[in-house]
Order: sequence, then structure tokens, then C-alpha cells
Amino acid sequence: MTTSLLLALMLTAEPPALKEVLTKYDAVMAPATFKATATMTAHRDDGTTRGYKMNILKGADDKSRIWFQEPAAVRGQEMLRNGENFWVYMPNLKRALRLASRDNFQGGDFNNADVLRASYAADYQGTVKEDAAKPETWLLELKSTNPDTSYDSIKLWVLKSPLGIPVRGEYFTSSGKMLRSAEFSDVKDFGNGHKRPSHVVMRNEIATQRFSEMHWDAVDTAAPVGDGKFSLSDLGH
Repeated sequence: MTTSLLLALMLTAEPPALKEVLTKYDAVMAPATFKATATMTAHRDDGTTRGYKMNILKGADDKSRIWFQEPAAVRGQEMLRNGENFWVYMPNLKRALRLASRDNFQGGDFNNADVLRASYAADYQGTVKEDAAKPETWLLELKSTNPDTSYDSIKLWVLKSPLGIPVRGEYFTSSGKMLRSAEFSDVKDFGNGHKRPSHVVMRNEIATQRFSEMHWDAVDTAAPVGDGKFSLSDLGH
């Protein structure tokens, strides 16, 4: 099959239902449960960088927990999400402080909800359409149905095949101003049938000299995840 014929077929395909695409996207980016290790590098306005190494645990029902390993200044800190509630555990205070989903994650350009994943299928409605500039993708134009989400609207490009793997995202305020944009790359097979982009670059569209990179080093969707790990009383242990 020629390239031109393949592109023509892509452009004439019937768009799938939004719920189907978002469910696939959620399964790619935030499986029901998993253990993972990841590294974030924050690039500051002044040209300096700071790297963070972390262990991540994802449980069912929008529960996530992160343990920071590096740098030394944040070692021992933990972050917890339980539903729409976010906390950071400060080892020097021996207590957890409330966070907002929209707060910058460790001062970088991802926000807390970008990393401690939400469910797009539950939180957004919208449309699926073609994009002639990216015929290998579906363009999802999403509007939040949950007042606690970090973004009022999102444009998300995902591959048609395999369905749901993101390529690019653009994230907006209620006024239509773009806050951030993301590029997803380096799709990797992490085992147990789970493939996802291992590298995400999030660019700050307000302070345009800033951007952050998240690299997923390992993701284990078969690891046992105990529900007790997502309680406030377990932080610091």
C-alpha cells in the first residue's frame, strides 16, 4: 500500500467514540495500578536545571503516592493523592500539608495532577475529529466537567493505531489562554502488554524559557499494590 493511499484511508476513517479514546488514553498513561520509577528535570528561566528521582505507586480510584529519592534537599518527602485531595509530607515537620492539583510539581512545569494522574474519561467531555496536519492521529477537543481539574480545556492528539497513545497536548484556562503544551515521545514496552511514551516534555507557555522533562524508567503494572499505602497515617513510614 502506498503512503498516499494509507494517508487517504486515515483521513476517511470514521472517528471513534470519545469515551473509547479517553479510556484507551487513561489505560496508556495511568493504568489501574502500577509501581514505577521516574526522573523529572526542571529547566529554569536562568538556564539552570534541577533533577528529581522518584518512586511512584498508583492505586485504584484516583489514588497515587510518590517517594522522592533525589536531590538530597527533598529526600524523604512524599506526595499523596486520594481522590481530589493532595498532600505533601515534609519529613522535617513530620506532618503532611495540603496541596492543590494546579500547583506546580516540585516547582517545575508539570502540575500535581499531571503526575499524580487523573481520569480523563471521567473528567472531560468533547469531540474527536481528524487533523489533516497529523493524519496518523485523532484530535480530541476536551472540556472539563469537574471543577477540580487542573485545566478547563485540552487539545490532545493521540495515535489512531495503537489507539490512545498521546503525541501532543495543549492545556488551556477557561479564558482560552494556553498554559502549557506537551510532547510525548519514545514509546517503550514496559512489559505485561503495557506500552506508553517514556519521555514527556512539558513547556510553560506563559514563562516560555521554562520547561520540564519527565522520563519514565520503569513501569510495572503487575506489581501488587496495597490500599493501605494511600492513607495519611502511612506517610513517613
